[in-house]
Amino acid sequence: MRVGKIERNTKETRISLSWNLDGEGSYQGTCGVGFFDHMMHALCVHGGFDIDLAMKGDLEVDCHHSIEDLGIVLGMALKEALQDKGGIRRYGSFYIPMDEALGFCALDVSGRAFLVFDADFANPSVGTLDCCMVKEFFRALAFQAGITLHLKVLYGENDHHKIEAIFKAFAHALREAVTETDKGVLSSKGVL
Repeated sequence: MRVGKIERNTKETRISLSWNLDGEGSYQGTCGVGFFDHMMHALCVHGGFDIDLAMKGDLEVDCHHSIEDLGIVLGMALKEALQDKGGIRRYGSFYIPMDEALGFCALDVSGRAFLVFDADFANPSVGTLDCCMVKEFFRALAFQAGITLHLKVLYGENDHHKIEAIFKAFAHALREAVTETDKGVLSSKGVL
């Protein structure tokens, strides 16, 4: 079983998280931001992941520290669960339609951190989630996990739908990339 367990405590957040890559699609706990919990649940269901989260953040300030730090911890847990990245497909990509919105994700579990994020939002927030934090979340996750991550909203009108489309696309692309194979590290160098 491939599991990453991380505890990270700062003056802004206290996070204890377990991420099972070979789960059943279960999200337990809360980050304290309702819409983002909805996205975490979608990530788990669509990726077939189990995430258990105990978290307290300084939400009296705003959601920034909580969302960014959760991305950091998820990235750390993903890296731990994948170890040397051997025996996985490595690459994944997926399109998700969400009503009028279309989201896309392509990623490479390469050990090289990079983020390309192409999405515009019409509103400053969805619920208590600041829309600008979606990019910050994925940047933190990609850089801690060491993945190359491209996310794009091709079109859409409703910010809820646009954000949900890229979360679900990320979930499916990551599921594809971490699918186990009977081969070693997928690299002509022999190491990632």
